[in-house]
Amino acid sequence: MNSTTPPCECATAPKLIFACSGASDAGETADRAGRALTKDGAGKMYCLAGLGGQVPGIISNTQKAGKILAIDGCPMDCAKKTLEAAGFTSFQHVQLRDLGLEKGACPATAENTQTVVARAKELLKD
Repeated sequence: MNSTTPPCECATAPKLIFACSGASDAGETADRAGRALTKDGAGKMYCLAGLGGQVPGIISNTQKAGKILAIDGCPMDCAKKTLEAAGFTSFQHVQLRDLGLEKGACPATAENTQTVVARAKELLKD
């Protein structure tokens, strides 16, 4: 294998992250956590709207995922409910409220984002 050939990743299914980006501070924190997890290589943030819209390619790729993580900023649990509505029942779930981050009182700071990222990484471990 030469140095320009990427290693084969065919033996590992992707870890997909669905964050409800919402319209609040909690949604922004959830979104930033999903993006940080992707940047860190812990998983790949994926399209929650496409899942809800039943986009065939997104449904198919999600079915092939090795792990699925939903991140919800508020108690409405939109990411969790969207996964369930699309037929997914085996996934991990992070609810910001369970981490002491309440909607309307959790600005999207680096500290709050890291709190979510740390919990998510625990759930995404093999």
